[in-house]
Amino acid sequence: MVTRVTRLRHIPGIGVDRVGDAADAAHDPELLRLENLDTDIRPPAVALAATRAAIDDDDANSYLPFHGSARLRAAVAAHVGRIAGRTYDPDTEVVNAAGGLNGVLDVLLATVEPGREVVIADPIYAGLVNRIRLAGGVPRHVPCQPSAAGWHTDPDELAAAVGPNTAAVLVMAPAMPTGALLDGGHWDALARAVAAHDCWVIYDAAMERIRFDGKAPDHPAAHPGLAHRTVTCGAASKELRMIGWRVGWVVGPAELMADVKLVGLSNVVCPVGIAQEAVAAALSAPDADADVAAATAIWQGRCATILDRLADYPCVRPHGGWSLLIDTVAMGLSPEVAAERLFRLGRVAATPMNGWGPAGDTYLRLVFANEPAERLDDLRTRFVAAFG
Repeated sequence: MVTRVTRLRHIPGIGVDRVGDAADAAHDPELLRLENLDTDIRPPAVALAATRAAIDDDDANSYLPFHGSARLRAAVAAHVGRIAGRTYDPDTEVVNAAGGLNGVLDVLLATVEPGREVVIADPIYAGLVNRIRLAGGVPRHVPCQPSAAGWHTDPDELAAAVGPNTAAVLVMAPAMPTGALLDGGHWDALARAVAAHDCWVIYDAAMERIRFDGKAPDHPAAHPGLAHRTVTCGAASKELRMIGWRVGWVVGPAELMADVKLVGLSNVVCPVGIAQEAVAAALSAPDADADVAAATAIWQGRCATILDRLADYPCVRPHGGWSLLIDTVAMGLSPEVAAERLFRLGRVAATPMNGWGPAGDTYLRLVFANEPAERLDDLRTRFVAAFG
């Protein structure tokens, strides 16, 4: 008999794996893959060229340095520093990880004592909630409210969730899966709260440039009251479309980075060797922002197609990111039942949001990153087949 350890008691999984496995098993080219965060938009050409070259580079076939190559760390420091309006030391304030979520877990393990709270949005990616629990933390959810204009988190509610038992506030903008944004008003409120309770802000920057308003990212470390309390976790997977490369980074104050580095040495030892130069090249390219903007325009167009085709269904408009949510409870269905009917009758794979925060039990997620607009054109017909 296998006894489940306590730390897994409240970790149900993320749901995407089950829907994705069913979609793979169907072997149906007509099935719309709206369930997982893959994308068909190719990575930057400079990254592909650097990857091919790295295969023949013996230095790339190495564990060392354990916390990322000097060139990659320098590229990350410059990238995050440019967006945050700060200067970071690549030797003491940057640690590379095997993907963004590996970096998030390392930071949680370095900052959260068992039983301490981590403030996080609701709904939010189940993988973030699960990592809080895996680190021994307790999620403290702050509602992100839907409206006709999209999602919004009240700055005062965010600040009020921070208290004497708070270890960190984990924020993401655009958030996954809602596409919600945070701005200076949130940082003003949060700065006062985290100063009062001496806790960290962990900023998941995985999609920060994938915004549909055309504006630059609003980075919390650019706020003078949060600069010395913010830890940035980023990755090549979303903005750079380099999912299979598995390279992420953590940037923050040197005293904390020493602990993050120690956790990394005890967890996933290093990022992928043959991928590091490619990520450095993509981050440092002169047209890096233009490349992300071009990809974002395509994703935004696909999002607009879905919102248009499903205009008479209860979809919530995202302000960025790769996905949008539909309120199936408003349709009289649980997300699980809606997903099953959509898969079986409409030939659409979509993920129920159970476990993605308390509010997740209301929603079904549609990812628009991996299906071109012409494939999405008959989405309303598919929904009618499933729901009438």
